[in-house]
Amino acid sequence: MAELIPTLQSLSREDSSALDRAFEDFYPELKRIAHSRLRGTGMQGHIETTALVHESYLKLATGPERHFPDRLHFLAYASRALRTLLIDIVREQRAQQRGGNYAIVTLDTAAGSGFEPSLDVETVNRALDDLAQLDPGLARLVEMRFFGGLSEKEIAEVTGVSTRTVRREWNKARVLLVTLIED
Repeated sequence: MAELIPTLQSLSREDSSALDRAFEDFYPELKRIAHSRLRGTGMQGHIETTALVHESYLKLATGPERHFPDRLHFLAYASRALRTLLIDIVREQRAQQRGGNYAIVTLDTAAGSGFEPSLDVETVNRALDDLAQLDPGLARLVEMRFFGGLSEKEIAEVTGVSTRTVRREWNKARVLLVTLIED
């Protein structure tokens, strides 16, 4: 993957070839992440995995220029894009249904114990926004872990800290999220 670093560093709106190449190279990983997030939100059937990945491409292609030093930073950004896309979809559906069926997010294997078995995705989003106010680093860690499906080792690589620190920060983030969700 080392040959992809120059490609990722040169993403720009004027020349989409680098972005096209990055999405082509990471497409299977992006689909895996999107599939796991859709499964965890109860949104299957409302949007397909492929459509979600393509929407994330459009978000990156039309957004501000980004530079990524490596694959993990690219996937961390994609995690954030997937989060915002899912939240937008839920909000749009609710607006159309005028308070009808709520999309449910399951915080199971990624988030571990301490959460209700299923939570409203907007409740999680609000708690994550509140967490970002308290500690932006913890909110970023939750995005990478929950929405991006990155492992502790991958997050450690992206953030430049040890796996042990990631684990300790993850435990702290879970406790804070539970507290914020319960408020």
